[in-house]
Amino acid sequence: MARNKIIDMTRGPLFHNIISYTIPIMLTGFLQLLFNAADLIIVGQFCGSISVAAVGATGAITNLIVNLFIGLSVGTGVAVAQALGAENNQKVHRAIHTAIPTALVGGVILTIVGVLFSETFLKWMDTPANVLPLSALYMKIYFAGIIFMMIYNFCASILRASGDTKSPLIFLTIAGVINVALNVIFVTVFHLNVAGVALATTISQAVSAILVVIALVKRNDACKLQFSKLRFYKDELLQIIKIGLPAGIQGSLFSISNVVIQSSINSFGEIVMSGNAAALNIEGFMFVCLNAFHQTTLNFTGQNIGANQYKRAKKVFLLCMSSVFVIGLVVSIGVYLAGPHLLKIYLPDSVEAINYGMVRLRCLCLAYCLLGMMDVSGGGLRGMGISFAPMIISVLGVCGIRIGWIYTIFQIPQFHTPEYLYMSYAISWGVTFAAQTIAYFITYNKKKKTTQ
Repeated sequence: MARNKIIDMTRGPLFHNIISYTIPIMLTGFLQLLFNAADLIIVGQFCGSISVAAVGATGAITNLIVNLFIGLSVGTGVAVAQALGAENNQKVHRAIHTAIPTALVGGVILTIVGVLFSETFLKWMDTPANVLPLSALYMKIYFAGIIFMMIYNFCASILRASGDTKSPLIFLTIAGVINVALNVIFVTVFHLNVAGVALATTISQAVSAILVVIALVKRNDACKLQFSKLRFYKDELLQIIKIGLPAGIQGSLFSISNVVIQSSINSFGEIVMSGNAAALNIEGFMFVCLNAFHQTTLNFTGQNIGANQYKRAKKVFLLCMSSVFVIGLVVSIGVYLAGPHLLKIYLPDSVEAINYGMVRLRCLCLAYCLLGMMDVSGGGLRGMGISFAPMIISVLGVCGIRIGWIYTIFQIPQFHTPEYLYMSYAISWGVTFAAQTIAYFITYNKKKKTTQ
């Protein structure tokens, strides 16, 4: 592994290292979303708004099913980062060779559940009858290849924990170009509609998984992957589960609240669904900017706590929090101002759907900095090895508020509108951010005292 790809998290100028580490994560997220957006844009341009609604309707339920296992990749990253900070190469080796079998088992389980129950899940969400067949087809093909996404996410977490954020960016770029090319071929040449974009996604994820595995195999340090050493090491598996399972449960419960919201959106009809799906995809670009600092906080904190550098870990938290606030405001304002033009790319055939997309952007854009700060505070806690507390806080603060809002305020006739539905997001982000930040400083002070 070339040294210029690796950021030293425990030594050197902190702000420079944080920015150098975070930018490739941002770019990776941007590319991932661009390639995902290609799915919606291509079906929107060549197949119409019903196909856009069909793809968009799968997002919340797909995240609900997948997030439980993706959370374990967070546990993998923290386990590797703390072991690297402590310079415990044996523990690094065991964590890596436990993570890959975990990804494989998770992928098999997700494939079985997703393929068999896609249509049932979509019916539970009150997906309109004219959208349901296309949505179910998309989900079945997507889940048939989900094992590749699991492998990529676990291996990318290992690379990032070691300080390498550039390699995942390179691999995703290659896979993404393949994805876009196949989207065009499958939709415009073979007329496969949503099946084509799902198939293109699966093939591109396979490519990214192969590339990231090759990168780990070629390493010459403690992070080198050796297939003959793959097994479940008890201590490392328990650490991954201890940190990752609460993160996965949190992600799944987040998705439950999003499923409830998506079901509420579905009740307004296909035009609102199309506008919401396009706006949500645009918001994703704001999210990856901010979520990049969550991953930075997670891994920088993990390595510095492993090295017992508590003051440096606190500086990481404060720098990431300040950065995410400023960037969140700037990006949110830019997205809102460009909103009508961006939505038209996704929805060229429906002015009404564009208007509904702007309703969502108007309600949520300026609140996105709260989401970023909430994620940074959660990343700081998990980087210290604390995962149960942010899970409980997030479940109560995000899921509790959103679901409670939907079954109380949203049920009042004059408040039964998309605008009031979207308001639940901003309120839940603000409350959760405040509670997690308090928990961070309480945990930090306790851990620091135990090492003195």
